[in-house]
Order: sequence, then structure tokens, then C-alpha cells
Amino acid sequence: MPAATAQIAAQLQRSIKRVIHGKDEAIDLALVSLLARGHILIEDVPGVGKTTLAQAIARSFQCSFQRIQFTSDLLPSDVLGVSVYNPETHQFEFRTGPIFANVILADEINRTTPRTQSALLEAMNEAQVTVDGQTHTLPHPFLVVATQNPVEHHGTYPLPESQLDRFLMRIRMGYPSLETEKEILRRRSGKSAADPLQEIAPVAQASDILAMQEEVIHVRVEESLLDYALQIIGKTRQAPELALGVSPRGSLMLQRAAQARAYLDGRDYCLPDDFKRLVIPVLAHRIIAGAKHTGQSATLKRADWAEAFLQEIVDSVRVPL
Repeated sequence: MPAATAQIAAQLQRSIKRVIHGKDEAIDLALVSLLARGHILIEDVPGVGKTTLAQAIARSFQCSFQRIQFTSDLLPSDVLGVSVYNPETHQFEFRTGPIFANVILADEINRTTPRTQSALLEAMNEAQVTVDGQTHTLPHPFLVVATQNPVEHHGTYPLPESQLDRFLMRIRMGYPSLETEKEILRRRSGKSAADPLQEIAPVAQASDILAMQEEVIHVRVEESLLDYALQIIGKTRQAPELALGVSPRGSLMLQRAAQARAYLDGRDYCLPDDFKRLVIPVLAHRIIAGAKHTGQSATLKRADWAEAFLQEIVDSVRVPL
């Protein structure tokens, strides 16, 4: 990694950690997703910092940002935009929706209907949207940070498999430790306590992010590491416990994430640990328990069961030397 981009990467980490305390792993995973040109699904109970993490990422580099609050009555046109008739020109003109920004916060994405959820599919996969037969390119870099409450909560619509597969990784924040939470209370006590998000100043330009994303592509991955990743993925497709294994898109996402992980650590080559550490956040949301094991997965909750099952697979595959 060039010294200039290494400095920018370190500044991005420090900037976000000023706001999100005690969640270094979640922050690093979010930056891995950004550098790998992937999208992030942050799933957890309300109030643990999902939205704050998304906003901190957007404020840390010079970019356009839009927050979309997903509700049950939101329409696809509210996200993508709509063609409006102009009586002066006697033509329809396209008015862009909030999706036309560098960073999109799709807040509580599973509170809207599947019809509106599907409006993001083309945008997340191809960085473009098609409205009334016309294709419109989205800004670059383009990052969707979606938050969702667990599907067990009332008033939610579980994301379909095709939508989940568009996310590079799923992150779960978890509750902070008591010491960290006490520090948060100290910092936010008093009427004059400022919102820490307001203190974040951009430390990079959008062009810097694009340059770093391009450098990530050139991080070396040895054949033995590809074989290692494919052994893990192959076991998910053969496992009788699963109704759905990891797709080829999942294989590609795991490789990209490993390259970004190595890049963030200052290396131009991948190590086995880059893949091993990312298997669960990148692949767990891509597998589904079979009919014979739905009871067990329901007992542990789908996310917990998927992570535990993947960990068993990882432990059973020999790590290349």
C-alpha cells in the first residue's frame, strides 16, 4: 500500500472510532466492505449504533449522502426517482431519487415491502438504475449501508435471498461492554454535550476512495488460498443440513473482502487468516437451513445457527501453510 493511501486508511479508522466506541471489529468490517466495493447489512436490535456507524462512514470522506427511512408505505419511485411531465418542453423529465448519492443509509430496510426492497437490486449489483426504459448511472463510489432489526420483531419483511446476496457482508454490532457504555454516558452527559457526529470532518475525497478500491483489486491471492476458500464454500453446497449453499457471487465477495482486509492491514498479498476471519460475516447470510433443521435454526435464531454451522465447516477445513 502506498504511504499516502495507508495514511488515509488509518485516518478513516480513527475518524469513525471517535464516534463508535468499543466496536473496532465492526468498524474494520465496514471499511473492508467500502474498499471491496461491497454493501453492508447491519443487523441488530434497536439502539446499538447501527445508524450512527453508517453516518460516521459517510461523514469521514467528502461525498454525497442520503438517508432513506424505509416504511411500509414507501414506493420504489420514492427511492429511485420519477419521470415528471414538463408542460413547457412537452417532455417527461427524470427527477432523481435519494438513491443518487455516494453513500446511502437504507434505514430499517426490512420494514418496507418486498416490492420496494427490490428497487435496490439493480443499484446494488450494477451501480445503475433503470426507470421508464432509461438507464441512469449512479455516482462512484457507491455504497449502501442498510440497517435492519431482527426478523423476529413485529412489522418486518424478511429480505429475500436475492437481496441478501447483494450485500458483501452482514455485521452485528452487539451491546457495548459496561465500561464502554459508561464512557458513552460520560461523553454525552450535560446539556452542552455535542453530538459526536458533528465533530467528524472528512479525511479523504471520493477520488481517494476510488483509488484505494482500484489498488485492492491488485492485492495478490495465491492459488492455495482460492482452493481453501472454495473448499469451505463447496461444503455449504453439499451439506444436507442446508437448503441453500453459498452462490458464486459469494465466492467472489469473499475474495474481494480478503483482498480489502489485507490492504487495510498494509499488505499487497493475502494470508489464510484474511479469508478465515471473513467467512462468517461474508457468507453466513447466504446460507439457509434445510427443512429438517429449521426447528434447530429457529431455536438458535437463523443468524446464530448459520454462524455456528459455518464455524464448524471452517474448523473442519485444513488451513494452507
